[in-house]
Amino acid sequence: MSDKKDTADAAPKKKGKMKTMLIGGVALLVLVGGGIGAGVYASSAGLFGGGHAEVDDGRPKLLPKSEQKHAPEGGEGGGHGGGDAAPENHGMKTPEGQGGDKYASTYYSMEKDFMSNLQNSVHFVQVGIAVSTPYDDTVITNLKTNDIAVRSAILMTLGDTTEEQVMSSDGKRQLQVRLAKSINDTLKQKEGFGGIGNVYFTSFVVQ
Repeated sequence: MSDKKDTADAAPKKKGKMKTMLIGGVALLVLVGGGIGAGVYASSAGLFGGGHAEVDDGRPKLLPKSEQKHAPEGGEGGGHGGGDAAPENHGMKTPEGQGGDKYASTYYSMEKDFMSNLQNSVHFVQVGIAVSTPYDDTVITNLKTNDIAVRSAILMTLGDTTEEQVMSSDGKRQLQVRLAKSINDTLKQKEGFGGIGNVYFTSFVVQ
């Protein structure tokens, strides 16, 4: 009787031990698998070296102010009429100002002036136009690519302008806004994105 009882008691102990080992093995596999999965995710998300957190969607990117393109300092040759080079300026360094635009500005001056009759007037306007964008060079490239369509839109906008509007500063500022909109509308139609922030007049003549 005693031997049978000992054998019966030993069987549940073995089963319990095997069950514990099985549970421990499953838990270990879960931990290892989870660690591998987390490592793959972190690598693909760019948390470890070699990954890239940002995905390039092909759209123009805003340029931070630190990437502002500056005109070259100084230059070759002297002043008007030639002669010796201008003396080097040893004055105090210009301090960096506070505030200003958050993003860099890329400027582009359009080739050739624009000339158009004014609405309901015998006079016409001739203007030189430059634009700026806070985005990268993609916007200017799009502008150059669609130059003919953009020039047509500008001429149509000028043709819808009255004589009174071009005779005042407020009217000219309103014209700048309208021109920026017409350029952006054209670029959106052609490229799916505008990006022009401001329009500037490099010359302005009414005759």
